[in-house]
Amino acid sequence: MLRRADIARELLRRKRCQDSLHSFALNVHIPTVAGEPMCPDEDLLGPARDFMAKHHAAILDVIQRTILRPMGRAIIMAPPGSAKSLYTVLGVGWAMGKFPGHRFIYTSYGDDLAETQSRRAQLLVQQPEYRNIWFEQPTLMKNAVSQWDLSNKSEFLAAGLTSGVTGHRANGWVMDDPLKGRQEADSETTRQKIYNAYKDDLLTRCLPNAWGILILTRWHEDDPAGRILPPDYGGESGMIRGTDGLTWEVLNIQAKCERKDDPLGRALGEYIWPEFYPPEHWAMFEKAKGAEAARTWSSLYQQRPTAQGAGRFHESMFHFYEEGEQPPDLAMVGAGDYAVTKDGNDFTELGVFGVDSRGDLWERDWFSEQCDTATSANATLDMAKKWGCSMWFNEGGVIDKAMSPLLNLLRNQRARAQTPVYVDIRAITSMQDKVAKCASFQGRAASGGQRPDETWNHGAIHFRNNANSRRIVQQLCALPAGRYDDAADVCGLIGRGIDQFPVVYVKRQELPRNLQFGTVEWLEYQEQPERKIRWR
Repeated sequence: MLRRADIARELLRRKRCQDSLHSFALNVHIPTVAGEPMCPDEDLLGPARDFMAKHHAAILDVIQRTILRPMGRAIIMAPPGSAKSLYTVLGVGWAMGKFPGHRFIYTSYGDDLAETQSRRAQLLVQQPEYRNIWFEQPTLMKNAVSQWDLSNKSEFLAAGLTSGVTGHRANGWVMDDPLKGRQEADSETTRQKIYNAYKDDLLTRCLPNAWGILILTRWHEDDPAGRILPPDYGGESGMIRGTDGLTWEVLNIQAKCERKDDPLGRALGEYIWPEFYPPEHWAMFEKAKGAEAARTWSSLYQQRPTAQGAGRFHESMFHFYEEGEQPPDLAMVGAGDYAVTKDGNDFTELGVFGVDSRGDLWERDWFSEQCDTATSANATLDMAKKWGCSMWFNEGGVIDKAMSPLLNLLRNQRARAQTPVYVDIRAITSMQDKVAKCASFQGRAASGGQRPDETWNHGAIHFRNNANSRRIVQQLCALPAGRYDDAADVCGLIGRGIDQFPVVYVKRQELPRNLQFGTVEWLEYQEQPERKIRWR
């Protein structure tokens, strides 16, 4: 016969599990984790969070606060192998028992991952330890992997983000790893498709005050987390106002601590989960050789997707000059990356470069603005006229079809108004691969770098020493993982189009007074290499 004290202790345990996600996690079988539930006596031994890894306790803290907060939003960033998805499944199961009739959507980049997490959730709710926590003792009813429910009317839907969340309503949702991997993350088309599905399909399924949790590792600065977080986000954890106007609780967990405000309270240089992973586990990723390995460590493990890009551009490849240090006579050429897409979030970037007799490129002027096509077209012609650009490059395909008729119209209007602009506007074949777009510009930068004697090889690239030019170089260095790449695309157009530019010229110096035109001495003087016109 059960004693009254035992009954009271059991009721208190169940109440703790109903109120605390930490207690709940230690009183059920965690799917795919071997061993019995710990079921600690918290009155005697202390709070449940002290019996789990620090980052698991932190993840559960954020999940519980988000579920209980009206319109709660959370972004959880953590390295692979940290069990962030598994503990989120625990949070979902807890909410489905705590709130009868709770309707929930679990989505990811594809059906497979979402259904894997659905199976884990089913393993959780089918165990007697789970059912006995709740007054209703909910049981699994409909048993389909992609869609099931409990006897307490709570529902679970698992689906790929782009394949099947419409037609359902939800009190809460989880978007787990919206981008499958590096290839998908580097595709601007895929990133836009995923973000559109998040806005147009997932968010439109939300019931009033629905909560949502985004779980990911940061492959790309322009991933869904990058679009939600403000432009000045610096990697901190805490409550952050998103670009959507909502307040998001951000938990940014790095494999190796490099912040003094680390959310786990670690010392600088300390790895995550030392009681499970030895330091060598993390070090083999951190110390792997090569640009791609460096990007993997920075993005997946440290949640810094733009530290080195793919390693193809480095700031040391470029020379920064002060105004007045450029050669006096440059042949001018321009290029533009125009924002013509329907979302209107991209910047129009226009750049003008000068080419000197050595073949060096000198960045001379720049335009960057979120604007309509009329503004960007007029800015193009203004810059071309101001600098005397004989050629201007834009990208072929959709952009050229959108911009060329307008540019031609405005050019004709200016000619009739006696303010003609003489510039040859040419379309460069469109390319989807961001790195390939800039390969020619990168090759020029690499081969024209600085010598040990601090002089520059022929073909060097020079940028003005100002904040905007540094921004352009930062975009190049971040390729293909940067949040913005429109300025880098302009550089890519220059690199791909420069071979169409017909001539690089130098101004002939005044003849020495003792030389007369047509004499042998004059001919010998003109044959000196630095005096000759160089045709490309």
